[in-house]
Amino acid sequence: MKTLVLLRHAKAEAENELGDYLRALSAGGRQQASQLGELIREQVGDVDTVLVSSALRTKETYRLLAAEDADWPAGTSMDALYEAGPRELIEILGGLDESAQTVLVVGHEPTMSSLAHMLHDTKDEIGQQIRLGVPTATACVLDVPVAWNELARKSCHVRAVVRPLT
Repeated sequence: MKTLVLLRHAKAEAENELGDYLRALSAGGRQQASQLGELIREQVGDVDTVLVSSALRTKETYRLLAAEDADWPAGTSMDALYEAGPRELIEILGGLDESAQTVLVVGHEPTMSSLAHMLHDTKDEIGQQIRLGVPTATACVLDVPVAWNELARKSCHVRAVVRPLT
């Protein structure tokens, strides 16, 4: 069984003259991101593959969550994740090597929650919780019983939704 963690970046500053792509994390977002590493590790153990949108706020989120633990892998920054929808993200994940057992994707709404909801195999409380979107600094943890290139609607199970208390 593989694991997929779909993480919406931490809280960012309001859009400014630099534009959406270059929005930095807010002070609260930096605090959120710093707490995420331990919370995710408690849920999934070691992460072996990390894909990060190339937007500033997603890269900052991953840098801060990984800062406390030298075991976190270097993240792969991907321009395609910035505007990817759920189907494009499934395509990206489908290209992963099968040796990737625990994958973390740091991205944006509405893609993170939409993909988690699309992949979720059960109509339950968790499905209802993610159906309309997730707040910043929220991770959807999915059990993946299929090959990466076999990801499809209702092929996985969201076992947890994790976010910091602050």
